[in-house]
Amino acid sequence: MQKLKPKILIAENERIIAIDIKNSLHRMGCEVMEIVSSGEEVIRKVKEVKPDLILMNITLDGAFDGIETAEIISSKYDIPVIYLTAYSDRETLQRAKITEPYGYLVKPFDSREIEIAIEMAFIKRGVSFGDSSESPSYTIFTN
Repeated sequence: MQKLKPKILIAENERIIAIDIKNSLHRMGCEVMEIVSSGEEVIRKVKEVKPDLILMNITLDGAFDGIETAEIISSKYDIPVIYLTAYSDRETLQRAKITEPYGYLVKPFDSREIEIAIEMAFIKRGVSFGDSSESPSYTIFTN
């Protein structure tokens, strides 16, 4: 078994929220690859940094919203997406479901909710939290 720090890309157009999420992720033992605010930046950064997971706001700056961005990414890469959004209306949920996200958190949320969503996403991918008392790490189960 190999211990790793998960690499996470944050796609959030509200800077204060993005920084709060970044701080929470650091406390959880995650590596934040970048904070970006537009769909175009997400696509560009995915090519560069190859994150293990994307926390994606549905409302982003630029030409693509988070759902459109997730569709583009899923057509080229196998990277799980957890949506972070203020929207829980039926139309937005229907659009989001098509992209098969690994989670959908409605704002406001707290760091524990993010931690649980990330843990569940990694478990779906065959990865789980390690048992470190200092900071969580992940164990990848391989054959």
